[in-house]
Amino acid sequence: MYFRGIGTATPSARYTKAECLTAFQESDWYARLDARSHLVMRTVLQRDNGMEARWLALSSLAEVFTIDPNTLAQRFLAHAPALAAGAGARALARAGLDASDIGAVVVSTCTGYLCPGLSGHVVERLGLRVDVQAFDLVGHGCVAALPNFQLGRALLASGTCEHVLSICVEVSSAAMYLDNDPGVLISACLFGDGAGAAVLSRRPKPSGRRLKWTDCSSLIEPAERKALMFESRDGMLRNILTRAVPTLAADYAHRVLETVLGRAGLGIAEVNAWIMHAGGRDVLLALERRFALEAKDFRYSAAMLREYGNLSSAFVYFVLEAALADDAPGGWWWLSSFGAGFSCHGALLQAD
Repeated sequence: MYFRGIGTATPSARYTKAECLTAFQESDWYARLDARSHLVMRTVLQRDNGMEARWLALSSLAEVFTIDPNTLAQRFLAHAPALAAGAGARALARAGLDASDIGAVVVSTCTGYLCPGLSGHVVERLGLRVDVQAFDLVGHGCVAALPNFQLGRALLASGTCEHVLSICVEVSSAAMYLDNDPGVLISACLFGDGAGAAVLSRRPKPSGRRLKWTDCSSLIEPAERKALMFESRDGMLRNILTRAVPTLAADYAHRVLETVLGRAGLGIAEVNAWIMHAGGRDVLLALERRFALEAKDFRYSAAMLREYGNLSSAFVYFVLEAALADDAPGGWWWLSSFGAGFSCHGALLQAD
C-alpha cells in the first residue's frame, strides 16, 4: 500500500491560548467553577504547554460556552462534513486523481454521531461514485487514523479497488464539556478542530516521492480503558483524561515499535522520520525519554501541536503532511497513534 496524496483542513478561525483564557474569564462559566478550576485553566493557558493556538469551528469564542446537547450536535453536523470533504478534496488533488477513481472511502470520528454516517456526506460533497464502498468507524478516539489505514490496506489487498480515500475528522468544539474535574478542564484547553485525509493506493504515484506501508502492529489493554475515554453524561460527551496517559502512551508506543522493528531487523537509529500522535507536551516528553530520542526527532509532531492543539484522530495526517512538506530524509519512517482503549498502533513506512 502507498500513500499517494495527503490533505488536511481546519476551520477558518484561529484562537490563541491568551484569547481562550480571556473568553473563559468573561463567560458565565467562570463563576460556576471553583477556585481550583480557575487555577487549572490559568496554568494550562498561560504556561508553555507545547501549544500556542487552536483552530475551532466557532465564529467567536463566546459560542463555546453554550453547552447543551442540541447546540453541540448541530455544530458537529454543520462542520464535520465540510472539514472531511475539504481534506479529502486536497488529498485527491495531490494524488492526481478524480473522485471517480476512488473505490472505497473510510471515515473515522469520535466527536459526534450521524446516521446516515459521515461517509455519505463525503460521497455527496466530493461526487464519489454511487457504487463506492463506504465505511464509518467510530469510537477509536485519538488512535483512529491507523485502524482506518489498516482497513484501507485490507480493501486494497482484496483487489476490489485501486484507491481508498481515508479520512479522520474531529470537531472537538462539538464535544465540549466543563466541570470542576481537572482532566475535563485540561481537555477543554487542549483539543482543536480539523480533518486529515489520505489517498491509499495499490501502486505509487507515477512521479514524486513514494511512501510505502511495509508492516504494522497493535496493542490494546481494556483494563486501562478508564485512563482515557469519553463517557456520556447529560446527553453529551465528557472526556476523561488521567495523569497515567503520558506513561501509558510512551510504554505502548515503544512496545509496538520494538515489535515491528524487530521483525524488520532494524534499530531505532535507522528511523529517519517520526510521524507521531502528540497528545500533549507531557506525552511528547514521555516519548522522548522512553525512546531515548531528542526533541528534534519529534519536531513535526511538536510543531503541529503548537499550532493546532491536539486534533485527536486527524493529528497524524497533519504530521505526515509536515514531514513531506519539509522533504524529510528518505528511508524508514515510523507512524504511530495511541489513545482510548487504551490502545496503540504503529506502522513502518519506507520513503523514497
